[in-house]
Amino acid sequence: MLRPRTPLILLVTCLAPTLATAAAQAAGDRPFAIVVVDEATGRGVPLVELRTVNDIRLVTDSAGVAEVVEPGLAGKEVFFHVKSHGYEYPKDGFGYRGKALRVVPGGEAKLTIQRIHVAERLYRVTGAGIYRDSVLLGRPVPLRKPVLNGDVLGSDSVQSAIYKGKIRWFWGDTNRPGYPLGNFHTPGASSLLPGDGGLDPAVGVDLDYLVDDRGFAKETAHMPGDGPTWIDGLVALRDADGRERLFAKYVKIRPPMDTYARGLVEWDDAADRFRRVATFPLDAPLVPAGHTFLHRVDGLEYVYFATPYPLVRVRADSKALADLSRYEAFTCLKAGSRLDHPFIDRDAEGRILYAWKRDTPAVGPAEQAKLVEEGPLKPEEVLLSLRDAETGQGVFAHAGSVNWNAYRKRWVMITAQAFGASMLGETWYAEADTPLGPWTYARKVVSHDRYSFYNPEHHPFFDQAGGRLIYFEGTYTHTFSGNDDATSRYDYNQIMYRLDLDDPRLNLPVPFSGDRPAPRSPGLPVAFYALERPGPATVAVFRADDGRLVVGKVPNGRAPLFHALPADVAKPPETTTLLYEFIRGDEHVYSTAESLAGHRRADRPFCRVWRSPTAVVIPKD
Repeated sequence: MLRPRTPLILLVTCLAPTLATAAAQAAGDRPFAIVVVDEATGRGVPLVELRTVNDIRLVTDSAGVAEVVEPGLAGKEVFFHVKSHGYEYPKDGFGYRGKALRVVPGGEAKLTIQRIHVAERLYRVTGAGIYRDSVLLGRPVPLRKPVLNGDVLGSDSVQSAIYKGKIRWFWGDTNRPGYPLGNFHTPGASSLLPGDGGLDPAVGVDLDYLVDDRGFAKETAHMPGDGPTWIDGLVALRDADGRERLFAKYVKIRPPMDTYARGLVEWDDAADRFRRVATFPLDAPLVPAGHTFLHRVDGLEYVYFATPYPLVRVRADSKALADLSRYEAFTCLKAGSRLDHPFIDRDAEGRILYAWKRDTPAVGPAEQAKLVEEGPLKPEEVLLSLRDAETGQGVFAHAGSVNWNAYRKRWVMITAQAFGASMLGETWYAEADTPLGPWTYARKVVSHDRYSFYNPEHHPFFDQAGGRLIYFEGTYTHTFSGNDDATSRYDYNQIMYRLDLDDPRLNLPVPFSGDRPAPRSPGLPVAFYALERPGPATVAVFRADDGRLVVGKVPNGRAPLFHALPADVAKPPETTTLLYEFIRGDEHVYSTAESLAGHRRADRPFCRVWRSPTAVVIPKD
């Protein structure tokens, strides 16, 4: 009686595991979301790696979101290791940095991570999948094209300028989806300015790429000859009639990294590309390079070229820009001298002479180090003395930008460091009273573990809160790092960071001049450095009515002259030294010297300040 039903029972029995598997897969296909947020700001943190015990690796998108779709782990308790450059998740009892989460299909978990960096990582500017995970999870995103724009997968080294009411962006070599070889002749894009239709820079940059007939970012600077065309020194100028023009230097490159041609290009609005307007000899001692800013001196406007030190300039007009004979370098070499046969410029008494000179190369960090090592330049005669404010260790500035900052009322530098904790992954902040410096004390603001972050550029057109908040980006890539493990989607792309200049870690020593100390005195020797703002364990120093300096509580209505460390502070920074008071009759003067001719030194040191590593006097530029 039951035999006719047996095949049906067998069929249901056989299908049951298949149907159960399908149901489990369907349930597992509903993504689980992990959101990683900055403990200090509460906003999502990009570029956080989440790795399971069996090495499934996820990386958060620009909103700090990672989508988990793993049917075998649905409903399970899953441990995720948490790691990110410059951020830290707390260790558990066994030393693991991470957390076990129940991966509930359709659910969400939030992880809070502590920022170690001074700078805050905001988002990725270029490349595919900027908001990939957020899009897959149906979350709102700020960009019009959040997963692929201009078919760009990756872009090297940014150049930017405001031109005709928009921000113009250009990059180096750029990857595409269709083939390993992409655009090697300068892709370009534009974006609207914040407040004029553009995004708040805290949110993102909505790029409008110039594209070719295939939809890929087009070549905008294809100059004659084999090999890539790269540009830098981008600058927008106005003619006497008010017409705005955009210029850049170009170079042609052949293997391995040989520059065999270079010159000046100008933007052609009608063709949406650069046209060559001049060629420059390869042996010219001065050429435009790096990132630019405009600065007026004695009523004349100049273009300065920062690499990152702005030691080269030219008058801000199109004819001068194309004429290398009109370029000047701030240098210690005799006019007409060359780096392969350097002659140091000195006066009759042997004092070194730094000045703006034509037909003479600048002395960058590498050349300066060689001159010191070989003897023509004494250590106290160096112009470039950038160093860690805490340890005094030298910072070899590799590339970067300099801009005026209205909030600090100083020039600020963002620079990459070569040969630091990583090959090219460290970024530093410094400030100075003039474009020429003194660039002395710096603070590391970004660090990447065995990863490069090179050619950073500060975007002053994004400054907010009167300049208190500044934005900079750089190229994140495993190239030159010795690390073969490239971060998917992020590698070879631009990442934006933000700095709050009120951060107490950016309270850097500034120069004071004279034996009756006065702040910010370009044109005079620096006597020592001290803090403008109070810091941990510092004491206030103010000037009394009789002109003497006093350490202690500042009287009402009187501002402190500077802040220093107590003379007897425990474990003082390596960069500090004692400041002494010297007395001669009614005269009281202050010096870091052990003795002063004709003066009696007070019984106890006055306080502890930061030493000046160079005797070079920076002119009032």
